Parts: sequence; C-alpha cells; structure tokens
Amino acid sequence: MSTPNGFPQHPGACATPSTEGGAVQDLHAKKAGKAAKKEPGDNGLLTFEDPPTVGTSLNETLKLLPAELKANMKIKSFTPRPPRKPRLERAASLDEKSWRRWRRFRTSQESLTDPNETSSSNGSLQEASLSPPVRGRASPCCPQNSLHSSQDALEASAVGKSRGGTSDLGKRASEISSAFGGLLRGKAFAGGKPRLSQITPVRPLPPLELNVASHTLRTANRIDSDCMDYRYYSQHKFGRVSSSLSDTRLHGNGMVYDNCSTDSMKSTFSLLTPIRSKDVRSRSYLEGSLLASGALLGAEELSRYFPDRNIGIFVATWNMQGQKELPVNLDDFLLPTEADYAQDMYVIGVQEGCPDRREWEIRLQETLGPHYVMLYSAAHGVLYMSVFIRRDLIWFCSEVEYATVTTRIVSQIKTKGALGISFTFFGTSFLFITSHFTSGDSKVNERKLDYNKTIQALTLPKNVPDTNPYRSSSSDVTTRFDDVFWFGDFNFRLNKDRETVDSILNQNPETDVSKLLAYDQLISEMSRGSIFKGFQEADIHFRPSYKFDIGKDSYDTTSKQRTPSYTDRVVYRSRYKDDIHAVKYSSCPVIKTSDHRPVFALFRVKVRPGRDNIPLAAGQFDRDLYLIGIKRRITRELQKRQEQKDQRSSSICSIS
Repeated sequence: MSTPNGFPQHPGACATPSTEGGAVQDLHAKKAGKAAKKEPGDNGLLTFEDPPTVGTSLNETLKLLPAELKANMKIKSFTPRPPRKPRLERAASLDEKSWRRWRRFRTSQESLTDPNETSSSNGSLQEASLSPPVRGRASPCCPQNSLHSSQDALEASAVGKSRGGTSDLGKRASEISSAFGGLLRGKAFAGGKPRLSQITPVRPLPPLELNVASHTLRTANRIDSDCMDYRYYSQHKFGRVSSSLSDTRLHGNGMVYDNCSTDSMKSTFSLLTPIRSKDVRSRSYLEGSLLASGALLGAEELSRYFPDRNIGIFVATWNMQGQKELPVNLDDFLLPTEADYAQDMYVIGVQEGCPDRREWEIRLQETLGPHYVMLYSAAHGVLYMSVFIRRDLIWFCSEVEYATVTTRIVSQIKTKGALGISFTFFGTSFLFITSHFTSGDSKVNERKLDYNKTIQALTLPKNVPDTNPYRSSSSDVTTRFDDVFWFGDFNFRLNKDRETVDSILNQNPETDVSKLLAYDQLISEMSRGSIFKGFQEADIHFRPSYKFDIGKDSYDTTSKQRTPSYTDRVVYRSRYKDDIHAVKYSSCPVIKTSDHRPVFALFRVKVRPGRDNIPLAAGQFDRDLYLIGIKRRITRELQKRQEQKDQRSSSICSIS
C-alpha cells in the first residue's frame, strides 16, 4: 500500500489531520519498553529517554504532535519496524490504468483547489514540518475512512486526560510515525538535499493514446504497405470513408484499436465487404436498389474499387491491310509513353485483319501481360474486335453480347460493315462499334448510308436490360446505351489536292494540323448533323494516318498519289453530359507494317452503380488465350536474358 506521493505506508497507519485544539495522536510505545519524557520549555514536544538508532528521525516525527499529547502521555521506548515488502499487483488493463490515473489526478486537483493544504501533489519541495491541517478534508492515504479517523481523534482528545488512554495514544503515534517517517527522511533525517515530489500539471492531461505497440512491433505487424496511406486517401483525397472494416467502423463499435491492428485487418480480410447471413437468406437478387447495402453492383462495391467513380478506357483502331506479318513489338501501340499508367479496359478494333486472328489475339494478351484477361472477342469477316479488362474487374461485367451488320450489297462479302459489342459494367452500359465504311474520295453519301444502316440494323442489347429505356430509340442503337465508342476506318478524306496537302505538312511537320482539318469531310458532316448525331471527337494533333508506303514514313508514292487523310477515327457519345472525358488522342507512327497507322484514344469515363437484376458473366474470360499469352511472355523474357548473357560472355578478337 502506498500514499499518493508514491512512498510506502504501513498498512495500519493513516494520517488524520484535525484543527480542534491540536490533534491527539496515538503512539505505539508499549512494545518498545521505553518511556518518553516531557521536556519543560519545549512547547509540549515529546522526546525519548533512550532513543533508538533512528531516534533522530523519530524525534523529528514526534515534533509534529500537538502540545496536548505531551501533557498526557509518556513513551519509554520505540523499536521501529522495517517496511513491509510491496505487494505485487495483478496486471491491469488499459482501461483500469486510465481510471487510476484519472483518480490520482482528481485527488491532486482537489489539493490544488485548497490554498491552506500542503501536499506532495502541488509541486513544491517537501518541508520538514507540515502546515496545520484543515477540518473536514479527506485524508489522501485513506480517503474512505478519513472522516471516521478525524472523529476518533477528537474523541480521544476529549477523554485522553480523564481516562489516561496512554496505550491508545501510543498506537496512534506509532501509526503517524510509520506514515510520515518516509516523507521526512529525505530532509529532516538524512540532512541531505530535499527530494522533489511528483509534479502534476494544473491543466487536464491530454487523452491517452492507446497505440501502445512499440515501433518494432508495429513494423512486424504491418502486413501490407499499401494500407499506410489508407486514412489519407479514403478521407481527404476521395472524400469518403471506406465501406469495409475501416477505422471508423471499428471505433463506432466501441472497440479499442490502434493503427497497427487496423492496417493488419484491412490487409487480411477487409478488402471484401462483409456479407450478413440474413441478407443471403432474404435477398432474391432479381431486383434491388442502387444504394442497397451489400448489392453486388451497388454504390458500396463501386466506391470500394473506384472511389472517384472513373475508369480508364483505351480504344484503338487499325486497318492492317490484310498483312500476315505482325509487328515485332506492340508496346508502343497498347502502352504509349504518354500515359503513366495502364488503363482499366482495352478495346481494339481491326479492319482488314490478318488471316490468323488467333495469333493476333495472343499477341495482344502477351503485350498486356497477366494483369489483363480477354473478356470477349468477335469477328465479322475481316473485322475483329477484342475487349481486355483487368482481371479484378471481370466480376462486375454483365453478359457480353455482340451483333454485326454488312453494308455491302452482297451480304456474303464481309469486307465492309460494322461489328458491335455491348455489356454493362456495374450500372453503366457500354457499346463499342468498329466499322469499315465505303472507300473513295467522293463517296461521302455512301459512307453516310453505311452509318444509317448500322444504327438501325445493329440489334443490341438482347438479354441485358437497358439502363434507361425512357431515353432509348428503336431506330438508333446508340441511344440505348450510356456510353458509346465508335471507331474504325471511316474512309473520310481531305477535300484538297495532294500538292496543297503536302505543302501544309511540310510547313507544319509535327503538331499544327488545323489547316488540314479545315478540309476534313467528317468534321464538316458532323457539324451539319448528317452523321454521328450526338457524337464528339477529341482534338486532332497528329499527322494523317493514311496512306503510307509500307515500312516507310513517306506518304503514297505510287502512281495513284492518294491524298493523305484522317481515315481512322475514334468518336464517342454519352447519354449523360460530361461522363466521358478524352485524355489523349494520337496515332502510333512506329508500327509500319500497313499503309495505315494505328490510332488510339484514352478516356476517363464515369461509372454508376447498378442493380441486382443485371445478368452477370460470372467472371468468364478466355482462359486458354491467357495461358498461351503468359507462356509466350515468359519465353520471350528468358530468350532476352540468354541473349544478353551470351553477348557479355562473347569476346572480340582483333588481328593486327
């Protein structure tokens, strides 16, 4: 047992201050066998006839007793007892320790409020003598029994003379000696420097941080470094709180936690939203609200993957001219250096594709790597379209549907036409169309007919429900989807002769092509509203993609001397305003295996949550293509390393 100042205290001792004519205090003197005598002229202080070895400290202690005790008692001897060994306490929890600190601080605050009381908690030096006690104050060492002790002391003071209670007073003095002996030993007994007491701040203490793990332990418990900035990104950058087992949910449940444990839980199982058993029992999954908790494609799941609800989409078109030879490397085409990060979705449309369509898809898979899977691919004659998506997102895609349209008079000839692929991602419906319109410099009307036939004959969607049927039209397929991307070889030309176009290109070899665009047929027709109604196109800052000499950077040098034109285009349309934002629109001049240069566009597209009634694709993708592409990528990397190793080990001999 210890006092609030931290000094040991005898289990039976308790200092009881009083002000009624001086407190009568008992001394335990019978066991000592010695008597205390009263010295005349010492103001009622007691001294010992035969002081013990620590008599100096005892005399100093007894000087604290009032004058009445001197007149009523004599103590012959006193043998001090060694202090008891401290009793080991059980390990306290964090809550108990916090409560004890609060109690101790509360007691010290009470001492500070009374200017007449002096204790060790007021931050002053310990003095040899204490100030007069205050009536009615609870004793800091025995707060529960202080009032009773004070009353007993007053009664003993009143009847001490008549009854001659020497033994009771001796016991009381012994208790006081045990209580204050340790307090006064620092200065009065040893004669050394005064010992500073514990200093308690006047203002309330700040809240205790419960993160008690050491730095080494926090480092060991941290599983995933990606979660270190979780709180900053979830609250400041994205303006939201994670819907999974986040810090706020743990705190709301009243759990005691620290950053280390929260990060560990997020790394282990909080990436998946918890599913309640009663929801699995009751939900029919045939309908549902967009904001329902636990919805498969709802807002909660969408915010977990896309906090800003925007995805990146790569759309590309390329007329391969039916060449069997494929580029050695497609990195510059699919992974342009202008983009720091890869996109979430890749859609590639090909006109006059190579004879081996499977080989082309394997090359695409090999280039994109293991993070992407081919969600779907379709073909219409020599028109190919492949849709690749990040493998983590395949669970949020609906069933994929496709349809084709032939614009030739003879339907068996499928060199010209359109191919459309549609699906729903979360709650946003997408339509991708690749087309090859009629060629010829002056055949603008025929190309407009190809466009009109496509939007009327393309039968999509089929089984996947329309996300907004009230804004759909049966005569225009592009009105039945939220976001539409139309790309291909539209064959619109520049209404200018070859010499004029060459002179403009020579004057502005790189970026300024505004003079050429003034003669572009597609821009002129779109401004009139005769084709691609409601569609937009990003600003063009690249050179015409047609027509080049194969393997060269020069435009057509044959006898036909075709005029360079922007035949390969990417246009887009959104049902909701500003849902599609064009980030980059350019060509890939590095690939020279065709007379066309590939053209690509990067988009940032807003995605909305969906309902449970959307038929999901259940994570379907082309697994065989995935395995072949990854094996080829590994083989290519091993061959590259072997070539580098052989090159380092080879030696060059010179003969002089």
